[in-house]
Amino acid sequence: MSISNPWKVLESQKIYDNNWISLTEHQVLNPSGGAGIYGEVHFKNMAIGILPLDVDLNTWLVGQYRFPIKEYSWEIVEGGGQLQADPIESAKRELAEETGLTAKRYTEIQRMHLSNSVSDELAIIYLAQELQLGESSPEETEELIIRKMPFNEAYQMVMDGKITDSISVAAILKTHILIQEGKV
Repeated sequence: MSISNPWKVLESQKIYDNNWISLTEHQVLNPSGGAGIYGEVHFKNMAIGILPLDVDLNTWLVGQYRFPIKEYSWEIVEGGGQLQADPIESAKRELAEETGLTAKRYTEIQRMHLSNSVSDELAIIYLAQELQLGESSPEETEELIIRKMPFNEAYQMVMDGKITDSISVAAILKTHILIQEGKV
């Protein structure tokens, strides 16, 4: 099995571009030599996820309507961070903006590619601990509901399919394992 790139790009054309993403269409030869096209979405920010967890194992979820899926979604704290910026600074900003929380300790618990068949988007997930509550200041595009709940309730929401956001699912399942292993 080869680990080198079996795709050959013949020509590339950027067909869409805005402040957040660009879409490039590539004329390619696929791994078996057949001609085709490949659409690639480039994200101009990285995805940042933050799961706050207090000493009593409570967490905070953010509820909001998600336009692309036309559904209301319960999620951990999430946002974007500039590719050249320190991701921990983006995590601190997002946690404070959405919940009003600040944390004395951040632990990176996961890096993941969110849809690597069409996108280069990288997500970095942090566990935030030693929390202090302050005032939230969501962006004008965000109409959020913040819920504090026992972590086990959030875990059960994942298990029941009530949380479907990939960053949230990964963060909650990973944190559940860390708690079970006595690492949190």
